[in-house]
Amino acid sequence: MHEQTKTVAVTGPAADSGGGDWALPTVYTLGFLTLISTFNYLDRAILGLALPAIKGEMVVSDMVLGLVSGLAFVLFYSFLGIPIAWAADRWSRRNIIAIGFGFWSLMTALTGFVASIWQLAIARFLMGAGEACGLAPSNSMLSDLFRKERRPLAFSIFGTSSALAFIVFFPIAGWVLQHHGWRAMFFVAGIPGIGLALLFALTVTEPARGAKEGGGGRNVAVGFRETVGFLLGSRAYLAMIAGAMLMGANLFAASAWTPTFLQRVHGLTMLDIASSIGPLRGVLGAAGVLAGGLLIDRFAKQDDKLRVRLPAVACLLVGPAEVLMLLGESRLAWMTGYGLSSFLTLIHQGPIFAAAVSVAKVRMRAVAIAILVFSASMLGQALGPLFVGALNDLLAPAFGAAAIRYSMLILVFTAIAAGLLFWIAGRWIEVDGRRAQEG
Repeated sequence: MHEQTKTVAVTGPAADSGGGDWALPTVYTLGFLTLISTFNYLDRAILGLALPAIKGEMVVSDMVLGLVSGLAFVLFYSFLGIPIAWAADRWSRRNIIAIGFGFWSLMTALTGFVASIWQLAIARFLMGAGEACGLAPSNSMLSDLFRKERRPLAFSIFGTSSALAFIVFFPIAGWVLQHHGWRAMFFVAGIPGIGLALLFALTVTEPARGAKEGGGGRNVAVGFRETVGFLLGSRAYLAMIAGAMLMGANLFAASAWTPTFLQRVHGLTMLDIASSIGPLRGVLGAAGVLAGGLLIDRFAKQDDKLRVRLPAVACLLVGPAEVLMLLGESRLAWMTGYGLSSFLTLIHQGPIFAAAVSVAKVRMRAVAIAILVFSASMLGQALGPLFVGALNDLLAPAFGAAAIRYSMLILVFTAIAAGLLFWIAGRWIEVDGRRAQEG
């Protein structure tokens, strides 16, 4: 994994213009990283489509399914993410991403062979280990391909990957599930990624560190303790971590349980969800992510504070949208809430990642993203699905199949609290950004 010095992006005078940021090799790298991230979200999320079938076949409770869909994945994903990011701040990020992509794709395909809930948990453990190689190194690469002013838009484009998984691949996964079973769905989702991982390694070049810093930022590898100490000294970063933790609980619990909610409360089939409701969420999610990135790129390029407060407002609005989705009785009401929630939920992700790298030194950026993801995952993916599943079991004697609509109300409070924390981060983002450029 020796790091290469050749840069994908255009350097020199052209790099200072908007055109330099969007040179063809740069756009290709951004597009390929977005595709890889799309498979990242798809491979972890299709378990939500399979949960009802797995519950019937393996005869387990909702709480156990919550553990498998959340904790089994997130333990390796979160804990390995930080040392992998530390390696990515030193060696070739491209190679780390390619190896991880190939491995998690293989684990996704092998999930189709599991014969027990324990084997499924092991497959999720190993899939999480592979996927830990994706997000932080990718965001670090993007920070060296785009200038600070352009990163929120670039990170927002990268952030459409979750939505693209729903738009493009969920209908295919749902069709395979309906006609060939949940095991075949994992085969179809996992096998293409193995070939794409090789193509990525052969066609993408590692960008030079600090290529877009305009001479600022210390481009020297530092120890892990120094990296963590510097990051935790940023008040804006700490507020973003807390917000990411709460928004992670919202995102991962919703991803795991919304298909089951729609089936139990509104009588939709998994094919309905995968072929129409899922893609609708994807289209609206992508529109929201891009709209947020374009607004920031247009109005907040020189305003660090506004770059985190616009996403904060989006998170605050997620709360009432999810109330309408969960408690709305008519199709118009719950679909309106579903649509608004889909549009707003992911707006924060790209700008907050861009803000996180802005308060980190050049050789600390992958770790900065990894700690953010670790925090979101430990509360979000580990506890979010588990907590909703446990509440389902607790409330089922009183509310039956409708219990899930009340247990998922916890997501409303996590979104509002996250929005408040991102707003607070705006108080310190400018001074912490200047701190990262010193020395």
